[in-house]
Amino acid sequence: MGSRLGIIAGSGEFPLMVVEEAQKLGFSCAVAAVRGEAQPRLKKMVDIFKWVKVGAISDLVSFFKENGIREAVFAGKVDHRLIFKKERFDRASLFLLAQSKEKSPSAIIQGIIDFLRGEGIEIKDTTSFIASAFCREGVLTETKPSPEMEEDIAFGWKIAKEIASLDIGQTVVVKDRALVAVEGMEGTDEAIKRGGKLAGAGIVAVKVSRPSQDARIDLPAVGLKTIKSLVEARGRGLCFEAEKVPFLEREKAVLAADTHRISIVAKKL
Repeated sequence: MGSRLGIIAGSGEFPLMVVEEAQKLGFSCAVAAVRGEAQPRLKKMVDIFKWVKVGAISDLVSFFKENGIREAVFAGKVDHRLIFKKERFDRASLFLLAQSKEKSPSAIIQGIIDFLRGEGIEIKDTTSFIASAFCREGVLTETKPSPEMEEDIAFGWKIAKEIASLDIGQTVVVKDRALVAVEGMEGTDEAIKRGGKLAGAGIVAVKVSRPSQDARIDLPAVGLKTIKSLVEARGRGLCFEAEKVPFLEREKAVLAADTHRISIVAKKL
C-alpha cells in the first residue's frame, strides 16, 4: 500500500480502530464517512474527511480521486435495508444495483469493488489493521459457559455455518437447542434483541465467518455493542469464530459481560 489510504467508513467502532492502526503504520487517511452510519468523531481523527450519502458512489469516487487515493478499505457496516431506498441513489449506484444478480451484502459490495477498480481505486482487506482484534480459541470471560450453553453453542454453530454459506446472515440465536432467530437484513444486534423477545432470558448468540470469507467484504465482528444487546435480551452467552471474527472493544465488552453473568467463547472448527 501507499502512504495515503482511503477508508469508506460505516457504523460501529470498526472504522475508528482501522484509522488508529493505519495511522500507527504511517498512513495518511482520507475518510469517506457514510452519513447516518459513521460516527462523527472520525472527523477529528483525520485531516481529509468527507460525509458521503448512501448511494452516491460518484461523490465517493470524486473525493478519492481529488485526494490521490488509489487504495482503500471498507470499515464498518451500512444498513442493508437501504437498498430499498432507491430515491437516494445516483445514476451510477442505480446501475450497479441493477447489474447485481443478487442483492446480498457481499454481492453488492463486490459490485462496488469492481466499479472502483475500474476507476483506478483498489479495495484491500482490513486484516492488517485489526490484527490485535482477533482472538485465539477459549473462554474470554470469568463467567464460564454452563454445560447447557455448550450444547447450545454446538447446536447453533452448525446452523450458523450453513446460513453463512448461503449468504443469508452470520448469526443465529438459540435456546435449549432450539433455533430462535436468524440474522437477516436487520443485523446481529437486532437479531439478538428479537431472539430475547421470542424466547425470553437465557438465549445464546453464535456468530461465524462465511466458509470463503473475503476479508475485503463485510467482515463480521462482535464487540461491546453485541454484549449490550445480549444484556437487553437477558442472554447468557456469546460464541464467535476464533481467528476469523474480530472482537472489538474487548476489555469493555468482557467487563460488561462478567457484570451481567454473560459468558463469551471464541471457538474454532
